[in-house]
Amino acid sequence: MNLKKIIPVLLMTMCIAMVAPVLASETPVTKTEVPKEIRAKQIENRLVEIRKLSKTNLTSAEKKDLRKEVKSLRREARSNGIYLSVGAIIIIILLLILILK
Repeated sequence: MNLKKIIPVLLMTMCIAMVAPVLASETPVTKTEVPKEIRAKQIENRLVEIRKLSKTNLTSAEKKDLRKEVKSLRREARSNGIYLSVGAIIIIILLLILILK
């Protein structure tokens, strides 16, 4: 056989040989995720708890930990949206234009 024909076949075979075991060894993952509505309520309750907490008798380290916790809870509460980049929006619009014509 010609060397130009063998190299692409060997590369494709190596790629398949590397990917196939990864796909075959996939085990089902059982997650015990809390639904978003329940988690949002938990976050809201914790933030109300922290707001009601008397901070006058806390040390500076405890106050710092509370601030970090509040920031992380607020970040988690805001991260429930879907974000699209400008490039993705342009591609979607172009695909819609092509499909609908």
